[in-house]
Amino acid sequence: MGPLHGLKIIELAGIGPGPFCGMLLSDMGAEVIRVERLGPEQPAPKDVHQRGRKSIALDMKQPSAVEAILKLCEGADALFEGFRPGVTERLGIGPDACMARNPALVYGRMTGWGQEGPMAQAAGHDINYISLAGALHAIGRKGDRPVPPLNLVGDFGGGGMFLAFGLVCALLEAKASGKGQVVDAAMVDGTATLMSMFNTMAAAGRFSDQRGTNLLDTGAHFYEVYETKGGEYISLGSIEPQFYAQLLELAGLDKDRFCAQHDVSRWDDYKAELTEVFKTKTRDEWCAIMEGTDVCFAPVLSIWEAPEHAHAKARDAYLEIDGVVQPAPAPRFSRSVPSVQGAPRAPGEDTVSVLSEAGLSDADIAELKATNAIRG
Repeated sequence: MGPLHGLKIIELAGIGPGPFCGMLLSDMGAEVIRVERLGPEQPAPKDVHQRGRKSIALDMKQPSAVEAILKLCEGADALFEGFRPGVTERLGIGPDACMARNPALVYGRMTGWGQEGPMAQAAGHDINYISLAGALHAIGRKGDRPVPPLNLVGDFGGGGMFLAFGLVCALLEAKASGKGQVVDAAMVDGTATLMSMFNTMAAAGRFSDQRGTNLLDTGAHFYEVYETKGGEYISLGSIEPQFYAQLLELAGLDKDRFCAQHDVSRWDDYKAELTEVFKTKTRDEWCAIMEGTDVCFAPVLSIWEAPEHAHAKARDAYLEIDGVVQPAPAPRFSRSVPSVQGAPRAPGEDTVSVLSEAGLSDADIAELKATNAIRG
């Protein structure tokens, strides 16, 4: 069983970081019940982020459906939602209403800008949140525009992971105090926290606002991606002097010429030479020379290649569910065993069974069906 086994968490269905948070909690053993808005009947989605939880579907504009959610809260440890500030209050399932039924309930809120502030009610996406937090400005090559790092930094790193972390922190505190609380997880805040290392570097005078000129942003020749013969790529991270020395040795570089590793004025010249060196061999040939050494080297693999790498296979890092290849639960533990609790369910597939388990009577459920608050 996973380390969160025994916890019951309600997820008010949304997009992006919310479902990702739900996946993380479910993978760790929590029972996560996903509450969908009632809509046309649909098959189970091929959505990795929806794996491992039950699904109920309710017309949340109907008082009887709202009452059903509040009833679920009575037996839950946490609930989380990803709407704009004030939406769940208008639906009748805001923090005050839910915690009135269960004072120990932890109520998680996932937004881009946070619950208050001048931007709180504005629409936005990952690219906007990481822009305001200073992350996007720092990512890109010298002389070029910033490059969005997919939506990994705001939605998932600064959002979903911080929401999951906040929920678990509040759940631990609730076990000691007996009281729940609201977790305000904002992607802009989480992204700012992810940038803390660069705040340190800037304070020490070791970070320039000219992107592509710093140690970790492709400014350095020893922390870079290079094209190989045949058009594939490899990555280097030879920061430490002993790792850099091995890079010079295995790449066949002149140690006297490349001795000034941290002389920024020479980085462009060094990089130009390395660019040509790495084009002399294929990616596989460079892997045969450097992979597994202390060069800090790896081939740049596509999302299709990554699961086939020998290291991924040795660690069972990926699995396949209903024909969809996806990452296995992470992290790992010495005793607890996280696992995927099943494939994604069709919206509303578990409505009747979940509501019955929550204590609603057959008559209550029949009334919900009769008023079309749930699908019959």
